[in-house]
Formats: sequence, structure tokens, C-alpha cells
Amino acid sequence: MSYSTAASGQPQVSATAPASLRAREPRVPADRLVAEMVPPPRFDSVRFDTYVPDPNQPSQSEAVTALRAFAAGLGGAHAGGDGGGSGRAPLVRRWFGKKSAAPTGPRGVYLDGGYGVGKTHLLASLWHATPAAPELKAFGTFVELTNLVGALGFQETVRTLSGHRLLCIDEFELDDPGDTVLVSSLLSRLVEAGVALAATSNTLPGKLGEGRFAAADFLREIQGLAAHFRPLRIDGEDYRHRGLPEAPAPYSDEQVTKAAYATEGASLDDFPGLLEHLARVHPSRYGALTDGLRAVCLTDVSAVPDQSTALRLVVLADRLYDREVPVLASGLPFDRLFSEEMLNGGYRKKYFRAISRLTALARDAKGLVAQ
Repeated sequence: MSYSTAASGQPQVSATAPASLRAREPRVPADRLVAEMVPPPRFDSVRFDTYVPDPNQPSQSEAVTALRAFAAGLGGAHAGGDGGGSGRAPLVRRWFGKKSAAPTGPRGVYLDGGYGVGKTHLLASLWHATPAAPELKAFGTFVELTNLVGALGFQETVRTLSGHRLLCIDEFELDDPGDTVLVSSLLSRLVEAGVALAATSNTLPGKLGEGRFAAADFLREIQGLAAHFRPLRIDGEDYRHRGLPEAPAPYSDEQVTKAAYATEGASLDDFPGLLEHLARVHPSRYGALTDGLRAVCLTDVSAVPDQSTALRLVVLADRLYDREVPVLASGLPFDRLFSEEMLNGGYRKKYFRAISRLTALARDAKGLVAQ
């Protein structure tokens, strides 16, 4: 693979050109959606021991202690005797090995904190620490869970997940009342089947404040499920920028293009064209859209034109971050992607999370450019 420049100044391909996200239109079968409900690559090796609590934020250490105990309490045989993950929900299940059909106390934990305090790290650590076979534990974002219901249907999703010991839901979306009711109904059925729950959440539209979603609001929105969750407050600053250098400034189009041609497994797209393509691909497929990529190179990054486009970009940023795919870009810096109106609106937490994650990925991409 090599790169050269013609008199016109345009890159010429003399071997294999970079991939293009715009050329990909993946189809994801339902069984893959189920099989992929595990912590993403970025969090595959995290554990409670690898979480570094901020000494100035005692709530972080307290959360680790509480989650260790919660995981330990999930040991033993799954209630109801089905145990093999067949998904058949028995009429009576136990909670934490107890025989009562109507257990008391929280059946789940809700991690309450701002973006970048390590909620996903802790959620994935809980999944890893729970003493059950991987096929008896599920981990996914709220979007991935709603996509699973769409692919399998409500009753089949209940059947599939009822044999699980634990369901972890990252970034529980509370800005779509219909989806919130759907997932709350699903979780109610799973709680009846003895499945433990753990969740983090996003901000409701119109909720401004400090970039975090208050536990009281989360519990109110999930209504009948509130009694099943014990909130764990996690205070702190965004660790992705704690003591780290500033993200690199955007590169030139030529630098990005050269890096794309020089990097095996890289993709190369113009940013406006990629945004148009995202509108034609369901967000449930954004993970598959990035399959096999080792870097994403973007030229002409510009301000996102509208909120629908911005929310799609947030999902793509999440999938790239989960998979640790560096992002090299020219044009506007990532902290100028979203308008002031967007950053002051109801979805502000999502946009700040996207900026934070893209900034981290831009930092990871520095080594792709020849110095």
C-alpha cells in the first residue's frame, strides 16, 4: 500500500485504497445481537482492581465496595432450575439464592454520576466479577437492548434473557418516553424471572444542571422498577481529561489522507458525506459499520447541521470509543461540532460525552501522522 500525489494535488492510489464507511451497509442478524451483548473491546479487560478511584472523591471507592458485594451476592445456582440459559422462565425464581417468590430489597444497582467518572468501567467490572458463565450474563447499551427487542420481538426477548443471572444496561435512555416504557416493561418481566439488573443513565430532555442525571429522576422515570434499584452516587471529574494533555489540533486534509493510505485497516471519508450516510444506516448497525477498522480518518469536519444528525453521530462516537478505534480528522476541532443551542439543550449530556470520547480517540490517533 502506498500513497503519491499527482500534479493536481489529489492523492493517487498505487495499491490498496483505504476503506470507506460510506460504502458499508451492514446487515446484522438477530443472533449476532444476542451474542454481542458482552462488554465491548475497550472494557474487555477492565476489573474492579483496574479502576483507580480519585482520592478526593470517596464515593468512587464506596461504589467499588458496594459493587463487589453485589457481584458476590449473585453466586450460586440460578433460581428456578432452568440454569442452562435456555431462556425458559420458571413460574417461581429465587433472588440471591433465596426461596421466596417475593424477595425484598433492591434487585439492581443504578450508577449515578456524570460523564467520564468511570461508570461504564464499573458496570463492565460488575459483569466480569459476577460468578456466572458468560452466556448467563448480558451487557449492552439501552439502544442495543431496544434493537434486540425490535429484532426478536418482546416475548422472545423476555424468553431469551430470562435465563440470565445479570443484565447490565449502559446509558439508559430517558429521552424517548415510548422506549422508556418498553424497556421498563421488559425489565419488570426479567426481575420477575430472577434476573439482576445494573444500569447507568442519560439525561432527560430539558434537564440541564451539572451534566449528570439525578438518581431521583431516573427512579421516577422507571416508575414500577424504582424499588428494585439501589442508587450508587459516583462523583468526580471526566477521567479522560484528568491530567492528560489537550487533544491535538485538527490536521490538514493532506495529512489525514496520507495517514489513511499509510495505515493498514484505516477508513477515509469526508465528514459531511459520512453524516449523510449515517442517516441511511440504522444505529443498531453502527458497530458492524466499524468492523475490522484500525483507524477512522475524516476530512472536512464541520459543525453538525441538526439535532437528528447530532444524535446519530453520538451513537457512532460511542461505538468507535467502545472499540478503541482512533479518529484522525481535519477541519473543525471536535469541541466545536455541536452548536451552543445543542450544548444548552436537553441532549447536552450526550453531546458532551461524544466530545469527550472523540477527543480521547483523536489523542489516540496522533501516532498515525508522520512527524
